[in-house]
Amino acid sequence: MMRKMTGFVRAAPVLAGIALLVVTAGPAVAAGAAVERAKANCVVGERNDGYLGAVDGKRINVALKREMDEINLKRKAAYANLAAKRGVSVDETAVLAAERLIARAPSGQCVQNANGKWTRIR
Repeated sequence: MMRKMTGFVRAAPVLAGIALLVVTAGPAVAAGAAVERAKANCVVGERNDGYLGAVDGKRINVALKREMDEINLKRKAAYANLAAKRGVSVDETAVLAAERLIARAPSGQCVQNANGKWTRIR
C-alpha cells in the first residue's frame, strides 16, 4: 500500500504537468488532416508509449509516415521539456501522456493496450 501511495505522490506532479502539456502544447503537436483521417480509419493509432504508431503499415504512404514522424519528434521534445521541469524521465512522462491520449481517443480509433496489442475503441 505504501509503495502504491509513494508512486502516486511521485506521479501527481507529472500528471498535473501532462494535463497542462495536453492543453498548452496540444496545438503545437496537433495532427494534420492526413493523420486524423488515418486515426479515424485505424491506420494510425496512439501507442502505449505516448507516440503515434502504424496500426496497418501497408496503408501508410511516405507523406503520412513523414507527418507521423514530425508529430512524434514534437511530442518527444514536449515530453523532454516537461520531464526536465519535473525531475523525471522522458519515458515516464511519455507513458503517462499515453494514458491520457488513449483515454481521450474517440470511438472508432485504434489504440495500443498495455500488452502492445492494437484495439479499436468501442
